[in-house]
Amino acid sequence: MGTTTDDAALVDERAALTAAACLFRALGDPARLAILRHLLLGGHRVVDLTAHLGLAQSTVSAHLACLRDCGLVSARPQGRASVHELTQPELVLETLRGAEQLLAATGDAVTLCPVTGEDAR
Repeated sequence: MGTTTDDAALVDERAALTAAACLFRALGDPARLAILRHLLLGGHRVVDLTAHLGLAQSTVSAHLACLRDCGLVSARPQGRASVHELTQPELVLETLRGAEQLLAATGDAVTLCPVTGEDAR
């Protein structure tokens, strides 16, 4: 009787969980996290990010493309270069703060996890 509504709710829940998992995968790379944290300071060009983070230009560009595709970063032209900025800086900051709090509360146990921790790589 109520299966259509239940089925629709299940589909909506799965879609929301899939979107959240995709977001966490986008945040799951140390270089992308470093870029996001640096962009919290304001807009930067690729050349600035490579100098500040010690990463190759191709690496920074690839990660910025991922972050742009995920809707977390935008780019605006400035002369011959582009300046990359966070689309939602307040929410990124809130998310990173929440992650830091969760890591502190669990004693960074996630690094020891056999499935997702450092040794799992």
